[in-house]
Amino acid sequence: MPECQILEIFYDYVCPWCYFIIGCIEQLHGEFQIDIRWTAFQLHPETPEEGQKLDALFADKNVDFGKILVLQKRVASRLGVPFGDCRTIYNSRLAQELAKLAESKGRGHEFHKAVFRAYFVEEKNIGKTRVLVEVADSINLNGNEAQKIIQNRTYKEATELDCKRSRALNIPVVPTFLLNDQILVGAQKYETLENFLISNHVKRRKQKRISLQMEPSRNRAFPPVENPAMGEHVLPCFEV
Repeated sequence: MPECQILEIFYDYVCPWCYFIIGCIEQLHGEFQIDIRWTAFQLHPETPEEGQKLDALFADKNVDFGKILVLQKRVASRLGVPFGDCRTIYNSRLAQELAKLAESKGRGHEFHKAVFRAYFVEEKNIGKTRVLVEVADSINLNGNEAQKIIQNRTYKEATELDCKRSRALNIPVVPTFLLNDQILVGAQKYETLENFLISNHVKRRKQKRISLQMEPSRNRAFPPVENPAMGEHVLPCFEV
């Protein structure tokens, strides 16, 4: 078995729970011999470029989005992470495609964090090319190259392969974790993720690592929350 095992995380940039787990993932990577692979999965691929109001999106689900937002802000406060007043969902596909470029340059982790921040903190439309070029520039990727990648849809097929993989594995929600064919669904507190790695025989690092390199494709522990956004789920996550 290779020294580092791959912890695969199925994600979407418009999922707050994917944003909230970043601190746990950084801590896990620093303490265990794992590489991280983020696999793109779109919750709402039908979202138009200009976005859609979240209260309208949830209108037929008998869900009070105002209460959801209050819960999300409470979780963000417990975690000590910034969180805005995001009430519009945007199409995340182009951002996921550009993530492939960032990963190929060894800047995947920085890019993921920057996109989450652009959406959940700065409330920007991450479906817009201009916004994504700004994100690329902010982590020292070449903005001109990023714009060409988006315009040419260079990583369209690679991102679609991610989505096909999600469907083939029957991944219904994000975040979802996959390691050695074992699946863990929903945002989890650090101790749960730690036990997940240990049960899969992942070794601890002899020395903790600070930087995080994402496999191409520290914050506080995630706090427990009661019956989060989607009503029927015990675990915090978003479903399609």
